[in-house]
Amino acid sequence: MRDCLEDQAACGCCKTLREIDRMGTYFDTSLKELKEEYEQTKKTVTDIKANRTAFSVALFEDGPFMCFGPFDELRPVIYKKVFFNMGDGYDPNTGIFLVPHSGVYSLAFTVYSDAGSPESKLAVCAELLVNGEVFVGSIDINRQDQEDSSSNVLVLHLERSDQVAVYLPSGCFLCDDGNHYNTFSAFLLHVTDYDRELY
Repeated sequence: MRDCLEDQAACGCCKTLREIDRMGTYFDTSLKELKEEYEQTKKTVTDIKANRTAFSVALFEDGPFMCFGPFDELRPVIYKKVFFNMGDGYDPNTGIFLVPHSGVYSLAFTVYSDAGSPESKLAVCAELLVNGEVFVGSIDINRQDQEDSSSNVLVLHLERSDQVAVYLPSGCFLCDDGNHYNTFSAFLLHVTDYDRELY
């Protein structure tokens, strides 16, 4: 302390050095915390990218006009033309979308049919089932229309391992060609139970 009274320049220099050391420690600690936060954010973004889920499919591959159905019992519609299948949740062998992550999903399907000639029976119908339970459907059975279509779009909270598929009710039929009138699509809007699933 006496040195400071006798040599004020040395005292100011010592105070400056102590302040520089204090600031260096503060910035080193802050930089370490920022690096840790950056790495955690980077991991979260990587996990989110890994959890992206979306698919879009159509009834048949490109080809001539043909129909699926009618059948005597409820059958899953197996969409063969895969436009996009991020996350591989949709199985083109079974027609089932196996939900990979719990979350909120947008689901949509469009169905189309052609009776073949005027006054023939038109039966365009389909149902969206989740774990065997019907959530939405459309039905149009008549002899006034030669062709018709219908679309359904909904948002649902789905759990990991839920099974989602479009089913064709008994007596109904869907027709399609390379224009892909019959489609089924879904995409994940956001993951729920995020921490529980990933960590």
